[in-house]
Amino acid sequence: MDAARTARPGRVAVAAASTALLAALGGCGGTAEPNASPSLVPGASSGGRLTIGIPVDEPGIGMKDGDTYTGFDVETATYVAAALGVPSANITWVEAEGDQRQQLLQSGGADLIVSTFSITDERTQVVDFAGPYFDASQDLLVRRNEEDITGPDTLRGRTLCTVSGTTSADNVLSRYKGRITLVEKPRYSECVAALASSDVDAVTTDDVILAGFAAQPQYKGRLRVLGKGFSTERYGIGVKKGDSQRVEQVNAALKEYVSDGSWEAALRKTVGPSGYSLPDPPTID
Repeated sequence: MDAARTARPGRVAVAAASTALLAALGGCGGTAEPNASPSLVPGASSGGRLTIGIPVDEPGIGMKDGDTYTGFDVETATYVAAALGVPSANITWVEAEGDQRQQLLQSGGADLIVSTFSITDERTQVVDFAGPYFDASQDLLVRRNEEDITGPDTLRGRTLCTVSGTTSADNVLSRYKGRITLVEKPRYSECVAALASSDVDAVTTDDVILAGFAAQPQYKGRLRVLGKGFSTERYGIGVKKGDSQRVEQVNAALKEYVSDGSWEAALRKTVGPSGYSLPDPPTID
């Protein structure tokens, strides 16, 4: 999550738009798969290994089921690794949530972080970023029958849940301190469960993450995304501070990821089924 900026409208279409979107997917090559064998970027050679930090409980973005990892961040990381000469079998996946993301890079516990890691001025003091590879918006998830909450300004006296160590939390604390009670949990899945059981009034993080939770079978029809984003979040791939060569290589991989159609194919495969309105690809710096 990034610091608050003006959000682009119409980023989420969860509920009524879901059926139309899924129908559209079937008619425009929805079965396309990301390219599993991208070109090697300059300076890369085959046969290496990488440890990559990803989310593990965000539907459509990063999920772990036994030894299987799925989601858009996983697809993105796998493509970038292949462009760096690292096959999927040589990737070690590690969980990277909240403050873990910076810590893993600084400690050497991960070579790359691909985990809804928004690019912020504060973070660029301690890590470097390639990308961005996706633009999202911070939004709210509420119960389906909740009509009084129409945005963060209507949460006065209410309880809002998010994950500690994220700029979702920082954003709320800086803008609404004293007006909103903020509950911070280790994972978004815990926040969403608390919302469903009426222990909190809303959950906040990026709209694409919230849409994935709202589409899960146990929450479908019970929870909804407001669709009124109040910041823009630019996801970057975290790299250890000072490794400019790695940043250049990852940027080269991301540019091919977009240009060869794999970026869109990965989004349709992982995020499309939630009913999220797919954005245009960002401009990679």
